[in-house]
Amino acid sequence: MPTLPISAPVIRILGIDPGSRFTGFGIIESDGRSARYITSGCVRVTGETWAERLGVIFNSISELVDTHQPQEMAIERVFMHRNADSALKLGQARGAAICAVITRDVPVHEYSPTQIKQSVVGKGRAAKEQVQHMVRILLKLPGNPQADAADALAVALCHGNTRSTLIQVPNMHKGRRR
Repeated sequence: MPTLPISAPVIRILGIDPGSRFTGFGIIESDGRSARYITSGCVRVTGETWAERLGVIFNSISELVDTHQPQEMAIERVFMHRNADSALKLGQARGAAICAVITRDVPVHEYSPTQIKQSVVGKGRAAKEQVQHMVRILLKLPGNPQADAADALAVALCHGNTRSTLIQVPNMHKGRRR
């Protein structure tokens, strides 16, 4: 008798699209087969010094975690920009967001922009508009979310899909043994 794939438990995932001016966030609940929208938006990064701006990211993400209690976080990996200074600032913004969840014992998972787009759109080089459209469709939203929020929701959806696959792969072999 073949065994059915074990479905993943429903988990609350915080997706982050880090940025030095706007950091997108999106929270979903996912069982790997379907996802439910919880909230999304953007942290407007303000402050006179760079350290103050990083503090805004840290404090805002900390507040999100305290309010919505995600069980895991997914974040976009840094890719090298043409401008090294921009890449360094993006990495620091990412670090502030990661520290905000790690201090609350939330596991962090990282995905490349190509992995995220492949998971959500089906093409690793999809345009931002395609990502927004698919996020709206997959989460049954009334309209396209803001670009940074859509990217963060896409990160969360990617993690939900990937997490489900990793749970089911070990169990697939069990059904084949006799």
